[in-house]
Amino acid sequence: MSITRRSVLKGGAAVTATAAAGFPHIFVKNLNQAWGAPAWVKEGEPIKVGVLFSQTGNLAVVENDSTNVVLYAIEEINKNGGVMGTPIEPVVVDAKSDIKVYSEKISELILRDRVVSVFGGYTSASRRAVMPIVFARDHLFYYPTCYEGRECMQNVICTGPLANQHSYDLIPFMVENFGPKVYLIGSNYIWPKESNKNAKVWLERVGGEVVGEDYVPLGGSEFTPIFNKVRQQEPDFIFSTVVGDSDIALHKQFKQEGFNVDTMPIAALTTGEIEIRAMGAEFGAGHFLSAPYFQTLDNPTNQKFVENYLGSKYGTGGVTHYNMEETYLSVYAWKYGLEKAIEQAGWDGVTPRLIRDVSGGIRIEDDISPEGLIWIDPDNFNAWLKPKIGQCQSDGQFKIVKAADEHVAPDPFSIYPERGVCKADGLHTEDGKVLKNVL
Repeated sequence: MSITRRSVLKGGAAVTATAAAGFPHIFVKNLNQAWGAPAWVKEGEPIKVGVLFSQTGNLAVVENDSTNVVLYAIEEINKNGGVMGTPIEPVVVDAKSDIKVYSEKISELILRDRVVSVFGGYTSASRRAVMPIVFARDHLFYYPTCYEGRECMQNVICTGPLANQHSYDLIPFMVENFGPKVYLIGSNYIWPKESNKNAKVWLERVGGEVVGEDYVPLGGSEFTPIFNKVRQQEPDFIFSTVVGDSDIALHKQFKQEGFNVDTMPIAALTTGEIEIRAMGAEFGAGHFLSAPYFQTLDNPTNQKFVENYLGSKYGTGGVTHYNMEETYLSVYAWKYGLEKAIEQAGWDGVTPRLIRDVSGGIRIEDDISPEGLIWIDPDNFNAWLKPKIGQCQSDGQFKIVKAADEHVAPDPFSIYPERGVCKADGLHTEDGKVLKNVL
């Protein structure tokens, strides 16, 4: 018997047809699905998503609200029909403010629980801990707070501000109103250090001067040695990138040391309503925060959000704040992305990566978003936001003292233009290369 290309193809087709008839379960519509693996989502069956924040430890002061607002948003969406009539099922894990736990639990959520996406993280250290696993599995992670940029990733969607949407306006504002000398204090990990690199660029442009720079361990609470240096250097303001429980200790000790908030305030990127509530309004009053959202925003959507959230079983923190509001928005960004993916590929053709790929340009309109319209950039998958600056008042709420008139585009490489431009398929470098998942 002679064997020809035609006979091989004919025989192959017959085998394929037989296999499809006898073993239809081993075929998938989308080749991004593993052979034999169940679909990530099925119409009518609960859609699993991971919720990976810290409910205990030094980051719980902020991340507890992140967990709660994800659950609130999911409940809200489910009450309104879920995703195309299908409910969402959260799988909640306590990351315990421990980087190792983040990396361990993200694997369990993806492999054991088969969640189609994960919402999580408050620090860049936690984000960077989970990303190698997310990359390896071509999965999808929603990071819903501020970060330093300098990354171009194809498996992440971020709804918080980058440095060019965060400190870019704050530094000139503080120099203009208080003076050019600044002391930098941060938690000891990548976000504060990179944020300070950005701040130094903005500071140089307006003739400012760094008179000191110090970092404390995550969870650290002893600031006396640093404040001794502050007293010697006499800065016009302190620029803080301290997070979690350490942030509360910083502000309390500032007042206890006898510093005058009227002449040397703290300008922060993270000290919002929840931190002020934890420390006491008397320790926050007079200090400044840059953020896209404040509880005091005067619009109907925010008023409804504040009332409904704080009146629900999830509003135990007693306030709303920008980190949790951005987390809320990330759930809606995911919902809209999943709906687009289903429309494009059908239920059993949806993959985590497909949700990301169709999410560029998604808009969360001002009837849903408490801060007003935002949208996901189609190139770098960060959010277009309107930056604002608030000053904490004696009641622990913020008076908005400056607000952008227009949305600001996210620029993850704002002080590193020579490194390239982040596009949907990777970092496009000056020498024509396209680098994937630059972390």
